[in-house]
Amino acid sequence: YDECQSITRREARNFYYAFVTLPNDRRRSIYAAYAFGRLADDIADGDGAVDSKAAALGGLRQALHAAFSGKPEGPIMTALADSAATYDIPESLFHDIIDGVEMDLVKSRYATFEELREYCYRVASAVGLVSIQIFGYTAPQAKVHAVELGLAMQLTNIIRDVGEDAVSDRIYIPQDELARFGCTEEQLKGARVDANFLALMQFQAGRAQGYFSSSKALFPLLDARSRGCASGLHQLYSKLLNRIERRGFDVFKERVSLPVWE
Repeated sequence: YDECQSITRREARNFYYAFVTLPNDRRRSIYAAYAFGRLADDIADGDGAVDSKAAALGGLRQALHAAFSGKPEGPIMTALADSAATYDIPESLFHDIIDGVEMDLVKSRYATFEELREYCYRVASAVGLVSIQIFGYTAPQAKVHAVELGLAMQLTNIIRDVGEDAVSDRIYIPQDELARFGCTEEQLKGARVDANFLALMQFQAGRAQGYFSSSKALFPLLDARSRGCASGLHQLYSKLLNRIERRGFDVFKERVSLPVWE
């Protein structure tokens, strides 16, 4: 658990400030879940050929299954297995997360929002479903709203990183929506802001804002000691989206972020 906390403190940025509001036992389990997700991300985002990354993620799946079978190896898997047993977290949710980062190895375009939503569910909403198992909740509807919050947060990331992703030849904006608003991939790669780009980004932000709005229903369904964490994450990311909007969606000049004090 100490190793997982160290990873989270070093890498989590915005997340860490929300995590510290949790009671100690829940907080350390959130650290374990974060450390697992970081491990999967680092494999997918690291150097090397696609085949070698895919093999490494396959090894991570095997290690995950071994941990859930009572044979964890290493600090992250040991902490994760303990947390999963304590909070009844299904193994399948962690496989969903691996599925999501695997998509980045083989897929760089999304034809429609339905395709993109599947990706967002795996890399973000599955994390939300893991989190509410740790938080504790009082009604099954909490799962619906945890999925919505994950979607809102990931869509915010996509809006913020649209320029960086395009330079890396990753276009997460759905292809049919690019066409509808008269934007091209070349425009994104060229960091060109015009009326068409602004309309496209306003549409993307409106979708994210809709999920932020509906996901507020999650908070009263959570254990009282965990509401601050979920609310904090919601506020951090919705504030980030608001800042992007106030900048006129010019996300190309510099990465939009919140200062530590804020």
